Amino acid sequence: MQIRLYLDEDAMDSDLVHALRMHGVDVTTALDEGLIEHYDNDHLAFATSQSRALYSFNAGDYLALHSEYLTQGRHHAGIILAAQQRYSVGEQMRRLLRFINLRSADIICWACLLP
Repeated sequence: MQIRLYLDEDAMDSDLVHALRMHGVDVTTALDEGLIEHYDNDHLAFATSQSRALYSFNAGDYLALHSEYLTQGRHHAGIILAAQQRYSVGEQMRRLLRFINLRSADIICWACLLP
């Protein structure tokens, strides 16, 4: 099964979303889901409830939430983190597509930095 994505409001660039959708990625955003200005734990809870990996630039907060989930014995569908303003939209798309194509949603529960 292919990884499905949820982009929080930090990462939900409309050009990136459009490009991912054009490449067949199942992606939704905080805007699509009415979650603008919600807390990070709300974003992760939504992504988890929908079996979607969360993509964000907010490494510090999501790594802390990932640790909290593990400590509590809870699981999520994955957290993909990237450094903000490090990658162009095109480079984010290429890296996300490569990441998605190399992994299966059936075997993930992790937090990682986009290489």
